[in-house]
Amino acid sequence: MRDRVAQMAVLLVIEPIFEADFEGCSFGFRPKRNAQQALDQIQAALKAGRQEVYDADLASYFDTIDHDRLMRQLERRIADQSVLTLIQLWLRCPVVEDDGHGRRRTTHPRQGTPQGGVISPLLANVYLHDFDRAFHAADGPAQFANARLVRYADDFVVLARWMGPRIVAWLERTLEQDLRLTVNRTKTQVVRLHGAKTSLNFLGFTLRYDRDRFGRERRYLNVGPSKRALARVRGKLRDLTSRRTNRSLVETIGAVNTLLRGWAAYFRYGYPRAAFRALNHYLQVRFGCFLRNRSQRRSRPFRQGESLYAGLQRYGLRYL
Repeated sequence: MRDRVAQMAVLLVIEPIFEADFEGCSFGFRPKRNAQQALDQIQAALKAGRQEVYDADLASYFDTIDHDRLMRQLERRIADQSVLTLIQLWLRCPVVEDDGHGRRRTTHPRQGTPQGGVISPLLANVYLHDFDRAFHAADGPAQFANARLVRYADDFVVLARWMGPRIVAWLERTLEQDLRLTVNRTKTQVVRLHGAKTSLNFLGFTLRYDRDRFGRERRYLNVGPSKRALARVRGKLRDLTSRRTNRSLVETIGAVNTLLRGWAAYFRYGYPRAAFRALNHYLQVRFGCFLRNRSQRRSRPFRQGESLYAGLQRYGLRYL
């Protein structure tokens, strides 16, 4: 707890300093910036014709940040040696792990940022700031290929009219040789959205070009929750409405409302109507199972002739 308080104090002082330097292409863990703004930039680039996308995946980014390079980057803007020493102590703080059999293992990390640390997101952005600057430099892809970079922490995409080998080679060389990171080539891919049946998954959303609902040749950019995001929220709803829960119907509805309120606030972007309808149907199925599995299942909680949909609403369930 003392470390978290101290990290927040340092963060409040140094974050404005680095915010003045950060590029406009960075949206993750920054004040007054969010994932939806990153998606706006992607949509703008796609509409401008940059429909070939380098979808990158960095392997264990937060665990592979080079300490020496990060400290050199911090020293450019922080002159107070006591603050630099404090940050270095946090980076090298021993990690104690319990193996579940009563034995503990202590390691002294030589790379990476503290997991769950308040200051870790800022340090992660500082480390990739050199990549953002190099991308927009005179010899970077923003100049020689008129490409666009959209980054949310370690998740980023590069959009261009043609994703040629020169751009890919520049990206991988800069990330692996200069920043000493690892590009996960099994998950990194080039997505050509001008092709048929191609889509881009980014920040929990799926972007693809679909025909309009009248079936005409005119296409529009459809943005909605990805299949993985839907599967994840369905899994959480399944746990909340499981037969193993000891909560009452009212308590379960309250927990479901809390989950869906935050989920819908994030995914209410683009065209989520179909996904929301599917989740509403899934909710009715789950609550139907929930009510059948209650120990007092013979006492019907709804009024006579009342539908499940209306009954759940009367008990406070907020559909999407």
